[in-house]
Amino acid sequence: MVLKLPIYMDHNATTPVAPEVFEAMRPYFMEQFGNAASRNHPFGWAAEAAVETARAQIAQLIGCKPIEVVFTSGATESDNLAIKGVAYAYREKGNHLITCQIEHHAVLDSCKRLEKEGFQVTYLPVGRCGMVDPEDVARAITEKTILVSIMLANNEIGTIQPLEKIGRICKEREVLLHSDAVQGVGKIPVSVDALGVDLLSLTAHKLYGPKGAGALYVRMGKPRVKLVAQMDGGGHEKGRRSGTLNVPGIVGLGKACELAGHVMADEAMRLTTLRDHLWAGIQGHLDHVHLNGHARLRLPGNLNVSFEGVDGESLLLSLKDVAVSSGSACTSASMEPSYVLKALGIANALAHTSIRFGLGRGSTGEEVDYVVELLAEQVRRLRAMHSGYPMSSAGASLKAARTNDH
Repeated sequence: MVLKLPIYMDHNATTPVAPEVFEAMRPYFMEQFGNAASRNHPFGWAAEAAVETARAQIAQLIGCKPIEVVFTSGATESDNLAIKGVAYAYREKGNHLITCQIEHHAVLDSCKRLEKEGFQVTYLPVGRCGMVDPEDVARAITEKTILVSIMLANNEIGTIQPLEKIGRICKEREVLLHSDAVQGVGKIPVSVDALGVDLLSLTAHKLYGPKGAGALYVRMGKPRVKLVAQMDGGGHEKGRRSGTLNVPGIVGLGKACELAGHVMADEAMRLTTLRDHLWAGIQGHLDHVHLNGHARLRLPGNLNVSFEGVDGESLLLSLKDVAVSSGSACTSASMEPSYVLKALGIANALAHTSIRFGLGRGSTGEEVDYVVELLAEQVRRLRAMHSGYPMSSAGASLKAARTNDH
């Protein structure tokens, strides 16, 4: 088999559209181009039927009722709608929200906006593996708390949060729970009832669907979640999100969810094996490398590694044939070290040396072997140029590089 370059290892940032998804979407661009809100002719009926099929496909994957799925433009909008929508709807009940320090900016910035409007937000810390302690959630809840928002899995370090325990605490205290599950849906099993979530955000382009299509699960049972819409005009999606529906994108999201349901279990096993092979290869070729995130409770295809004695940006530039990331795709233009790694207690110097590898359905063992060899070669080259590395390689740097080593 001839290795095809460049190699894509940034599946946490986005994924290619699966062929089956593309084929499902194709008719809705030209032949079946109707508006799903046009209920007086066959073109509109066909579009509406396609949307409802997608709603059922998503509901099947996450274990909810189709009516509980609200279509959005993607995860950022879903997070904004969940957090701001609940905050405004329950303002008379309380003004306190709880989240954690390593959430995606769509959650953190929504919370910061609410703080400017008089809401109180508690940002919980995480441990060295990037995990929220459920007891910290329990301690933070007050009689004014209306929403807890904790992600299912982190986009940078892959750590999977103990959401079921947090869900039980929220239910006992009668506080709503939202989860940004963008990185987890389609990669690991997700059941809204098992997790105990009342709202859950997902997006198509992280699970081999198109960009620009997402959804928000909103519980309609006990409790029935109230939302204040953030988009006005037309009353689409039962008044929860106005705007002409992106029918091709929604069809793609639905098909991607259906496909994920079929392949997820086998693919998770394959990617876990491949990821462990990548990590073993890195450790076998290089010393002074450190895994960021939980060793076991992490997404199957995610590996985040710090390489002492090299600058992460320089290492990225030297891996010309490999698409990897030095952090979240939404913040990769920033020269600041990852706020996620800093929250783990990793000091700036070590955080700056980190690379995120995101394996996916197209990743192969041959690609992993190639990347390991190239990585080892480039890290050695960069370390040889790094005047401070000899001291670091003597073992002095790791303790100094961690500000909160627990």
